[in-house]
Amino acid sequence: MKILLVEDDELLAGVVAEFLTDHLHVVDVAADGESAWNQISTLEYDLILLDVMLPKLDGIRLCQRLRSHGYAVPVLMVTARDTSTDKVIGLDAGADDYMVKPLDFPELLARIRALLRRGGSTLSSILEWGDLTLDPATYEVSYSEKSLRLTPKEYKLLELLLRNGRRILSRNTIIERLWSLENSPEEGTIKTHIKSLRKKLRIVGAPSNLIETVHGVGYRLKQLS
Repeated sequence: MKILLVEDDELLAGVVAEFLTDHLHVVDVAADGESAWNQISTLEYDLILLDVMLPKLDGIRLCQRLRSHGYAVPVLMVTARDTSTDKVIGLDAGADDYMVKPLDFPELLARIRALLRRGGSTLSSILEWGDLTLDPATYEVSYSEKSLRLTPKEYKLLELLLRNGRRILSRNTIIERLWSLENSPEEGTIKTHIKSLRKKLRIVGAPSNLIETVHGVGYRLKQLS
């Protein structure tokens, strides 16, 4: 899942981003509300982790702007102030949930999972395509009950393909969904990951064309018979 973290404390943003990345989320960071608005306007995010106190455009006004423009992306608001009034203001601005600093990381993950489920995400559902199975809850992947050992990036690439099925994913789309803005790779990197993923799938008995290349367009999963 791709998360936008809006936090002006550089040290805290780095720690939170690293924690979420370790749990296989893709994280972009914005240091102020206006930068966050610009990123949300051009990129697709599954969730926004939003600090209240921000330069240029604070979290309350950013959330209000999002909702007034029709953005339904889940917003988890974060603040250092633990009062019922502040929570009411944040929720009335359009936030879906509210956490108080210092953040408890296991609770943060649980709240993110809950918001993604509420937003219609199949985050916790087992994904299947024929004999291929991926369990997002345990990060386990198998084909015909044979386990696959994948790198984190291979895992996220396969998960993205499974969530989209026959929909063609361009290389640019894959990059936007699986890499943060600051770590965006060359398109050739996608070819390398696809090649490695196909090889590992073949080893456990999957057909060589399970991941199809639509030349000049992108990639998708092979039609099930």
